Amino acid sequence: MALENNDSNTSETFEGKYKMLVLDLDDTLLRDDYSISHRNKEMLLKAQKMGIKVVLASGRPTPAMTKYAEELKLDYFDSYLISFNGAVVTSMKTNEVLFETTLTQKEIHSLYDFSVENNVHIITYSHKGVVSETESEYIDVELNLTGIPHHKVQSFKQEVTTRAAKCILLENPEYLKKVESKLKAERTDLSVARSKPFFLEVMPQGIDKAASIDRLANMLDIKQSEVIAVGNAGNDLSMVKYAGLGIWVDNVADELRHEADFIVASNNDDGVAEVVEKFIVK
Repeated sequence: MALENNDSNTSETFEGKYKMLVLDLDDTLLRDDYSISHRNKEMLLKAQKMGIKVVLASGRPTPAMTKYAEELKLDYFDSYLISFNGAVVTSMKTNEVLFETTLTQKEIHSLYDFSVENNVHIITYSHKGVVSETESEYIDVELNLTGIPHHKVQSFKQEVTTRAAKCILLENPEYLKKVESKLKAERTDLSVARSKPFFLEVMPQGIDKAASIDRLANMLDIKQSEVIAVGNAGNDLSMVKYAGLGIWVDNVADELRHEADFIVASNNDDGVAEVVEKFIVK
């Protein structure tokens, strides 16, 4: 696919302009089989050797991201993970959590009540795994992509007695759109974003990928204009709009296509490598 420019007036020279490359994982860097292509890996290692900070930013829990960080040698290049849609920032070099915020038990229980009232599944996370009362094909997707065990319980509220980084509400996409609108209208005290058509992610107020990228960039003395962010879904929108250069891979939903500066090839066609070649290496 030829690189698509969403601004026909853009005529900048990009070489040497950027210092941080932030990448969503699922459906962006990762192919549909949850692997990193040889070309993507090769170009990301090349970018890091040039001094570019490659940061992985995902809705995934931290443990479900580390193998990809290790594959890309983020520890060697002293880089970072942004997990749980921005709720946690971790140094790969030291394994130190640099930032963390969580939903309160009260907030999680209120989201459970909302899920029951609106007939959707709900999950959260504990040291025991992915916690839910129910089973569904959508919960199975989360279990498969994270590799985290399913801790199915009789009572969600009795099980969840502490804080957690986030919750996910799950149901078929068309119905979940209606639930998303209702939740956003009722709960302005929370951050709500869609990561997959059937995943509605809920985090503490003010938490999203952009907020944590900004935190990290400030810590590293990197300007907003020096950040590239690449994503594919609603929970990537904040970082794509925040970045000096915001990019979608081609498999982005139609309603989001106009929100980025450029669109590159899809997650299955080495879109991330295209970004590196066009805006960093060239």
